Amino acid sequence: MTETAPQIPAPTPPPEHVQDRAAAKESEQGPLRRAVAHRIRTVQHDYRNDGPQAAQVLARLRRGIGRQATETPDLWGLVGMEQFYAAQPQGQHLDEADALRAERAAHVAVTLWALHQQSNRAKRMHVADGASLGTAVRRLMSGADSDEQIRKRLLRAGTATTFDVLAQRLRELVVLLRTAEIPLDYGLLAEQLDQWQRPGGPGRVRQAWGRSFHAAYRAPAGTDPQQSGTPGQPENDASTNETKDET
Repeated sequence: MTETAPQIPAPTPPPEHVQDRAAAKESEQGPLRRAVAHRIRTVQHDYRNDGPQAAQVLARLRRGIGRQATETPDLWGLVGMEQFYAAQPQGQHLDEADALRAERAAHVAVTLWALHQQSNRAKRMHVADGASLGTAVRRLMSGADSDEQIRKRLLRAGTATTFDVLAQRLRELVVLLRTAEIPLDYGLLAEQLDQWQRPGGPGRVRQAWGRSFHAAYRAPAGTDPQQSGTPGQPENDASTNETKDET
């Protein structure tokens, strides 16, 4: 008798309602968030699969850190602005201020991701619908004495008074997140960086970071959250203006 090898069933695609929810969620996101996420996702996939040019692309992106978007023609085509402009309604053109905000936000977000992903092919450092900045920073905190310094770094980012200073302080946080292999949603970060540049934007973004920082808190086992310095207490509020100095 001849034995018949068992057949392995083909992968089952997600149910239609799951696909519909994912598509609907993406459609709710703004064009800048979608464009940056799409661009990073493409390069990230190639890099993690040893794509022949991906490492060079990441190196070029990292060289753009700390430089103005308008001063880096070497990065044209690398930060996702094509997808952003293609998503604009037909016949509608962004004014100069809107275009510049988006370009600066995309430039900072994508170059910071390249720093975050550097030398790490095992894990994705951009995760769509993943951690916001406040959540990611909270995950850095382990109950050690260094937690207060980490919290102050988030405060410093939240209280930056210029976009260039904000980008520098975000870079400091990204270096910590890279060491701990804690990912971010860089599409969301780009969207928040765009919002930061609008009237009243710094306060709204700071509030969002503070809220996500608080929401990610988990009290250590065996402790009373009311007595353990929870982030709900005013002195630990990442949305307060604790630090005003600029570097």
